[in-house]
Order: sequence, then structure tokens, then C-alpha cells
Amino acid sequence: MQTPSPSVPFSVRDVAPGAVGMALVGSSVTVSHALVDAPLLSVQAVRYAAASVLLVVLARAARVSLLRPRGREWLWLAGVAATGLVLFNVAVVRGVAHAEPAVVAVAVASAPVLLGVLGPVLEGRRPSRRVLAAAGLVAAGAVLVQGTGRTDAVGVFWAAVALCCEAGFTLLAVPVLRRHGAWGVSVHAVWLGALMLAVLAPLVEGPAALAGTEARQWAAAGYLAVMVTAVAFLLWYRTVAAVGAGRAGLLCGIAPLAAAAAGVLTGGGTPGPAVWLGLAAVVAGLAFGLRPARSDGPRATAPGAGRTGTAGSADRGGRTPAAP
Repeated sequence: MQTPSPSVPFSVRDVAPGAVGMALVGSSVTVSHALVDAPLLSVQAVRYAAASVLLVVLARAARVSLLRPRGREWLWLAGVAATGLVLFNVAVVRGVAHAEPAVVAVAVASAPVLLGVLGPVLEGRRPSRRVLAAAGLVAAGAVLVQGTGRTDAVGVFWAAVALCCEAGFTLLAVPVLRRHGAWGVSVHAVWLGALMLAVLAPLVEGPAALAGTEARQWAAAGYLAVMVTAVAFLLWYRTVAAVGAGRAGLLCGIAPLAAAAAGVLTGGGTPGPAVWLGLAAVVAGLAFGLRPARSDGPRATAPGAGRTGTAGSADRGGRTPAAP
């Protein structure tokens, strides 16, 4: 798959969707705390089933064509679902039971280092030294944001699992983004994740596990289904298709900032000096890594950008999508 190289310029419009999507992911860490005592697999199965229906309805409304996966694409999409949906959410919910939400979000923010190295390799080019340097700065700033938060060994373990899953969520999608676009990858990954959870939930938690689920837990699941799954997935994959996995990975630094802000809004207290220093480091890293080189030429159209389902995507992609 060929994606934009670090020297290809891009607009704020390319980056903004991923930034918003990652902010939603950061907020989800705090919201997930409400699911600590819920039947995790069963609730997540309902969440992703609802999100998949919503995505299909939105795709039809946007007149986006959803292609059927073929061959190895099934493996890539199943990998996205297994790591980025199923295991990631288990890691987040189990992690926040042993650590402050922002501590888990810090692990997610360390993903730029992995994405900065592995993303370009999967895209058929060498990692950019500038993006790697920016990724290190973003990750360091994210650690400062809440790096001294409450946690224990179990919390650290689940945070590490969340980090690997966050990287897999992006990297495993790279080979299929060109053909399926943000809409296709999102829809197929979500329904595959719902199917996996629907099989696992009765075996692990029993068929009647949802009977005792509380209203606040359903509310949290609803927020995660709509904002963090349907909306955030589309926004994130649009940016990955437009600017590449390496640069998009820098936006992971937004997650702990959003988690910290959500913590303040829910009574977590005012951030201290280390948090402000970390914030400055993240902003500096994002500005440095996302800034186009001076020698940049005319803007190139990103592969897959024509299949993201926006108003101008049909023109940019050279075809008018039809309803699936």
C-alpha cells in the first residue's frame, strides 16, 4: 500500500478528524470506569453490535459503497477487530480497575513510537527521522501528564496490553485501507468484533449475564458505541488514509490529555506543574512532527481518501459511491 510520504503536504482538514477521534478515545478511558463491575464481554458485544448497525445506516445515508473483503483481507480485518476492539477494551476496563484512567491513556499515547517505526515499513517506505523524534517527544510529554498516577503491577500489565492493541488497531488496518477506505475498515472491523464477543460472552459470562446490568452502565456503553466506535473509528481511519500511519500516530498524544481533562470535569482535581509541562511537550511534538517540510511540492491525493464518505470524497476518488 502506498501512502503519503512525510514530504507530502496536507491540510488541517486531514489531521483534525484524527485529533477529534483520539480525544474521544481518551474520554473513553474515563467512561470505561463505569463498566468495571459490568459483564464486560456481554456489554461490549451489545456495544459493537449497535455500533455496526449505526455505521451501516450512516454509510447508506452517505451513499458509500461497502466492499466485501476477500482473501487475506479477512485476516487483517479480523486482526483489527481482535486487537483494537476486543482485547483493547478488556485491557482498558481491567486496567482502570487498578490504575487511574489517565495512566492507561498514557500507554495509548506511547503508540506513536511503534507507529512511527512500523507504520512506514508497512506502507513501503523508511521511517522519518523527524516523525520518530516527534513521536518520542509526544510520548515523553504524555508520560509527564499523568505518569505519576496511581497504579499497581496489574495496572501496568493491562496498560502495556492496551499499548500493543492501540498500535495493532492502526497497523493491521494499513494493508486494507486503500481498497476499503475508512468506512469499509470501520464497518467490517466492528461487526467482526461484535461477532467475536457474541461467541465469547456466553461461554465466559453465561447467557444471562446482562440481567443485572445497571442503567449507568448501559449509558456508558451507549456513549462508547456511538462516539468512540462509530464516530471515532471513521475519523481516525480518515486521517490514517490521508497522512499515513506514522504521522497519524502522533495524535495518540491527545488521548491522555483528553483523559486528564475528563478527570478534572468529573472531580479529579486541577493538574499540577508536571501535567502542564507534559502538555507543552505533546503540543511541541505534534507541531514538529506534523509540520510539512519546506521543500514540499503540490499536494497529492491520498490513496483511499476518495472512499471516506465525505461530501467531496466522490470527486476526489474519481467515482460516485453507491449504496451498499
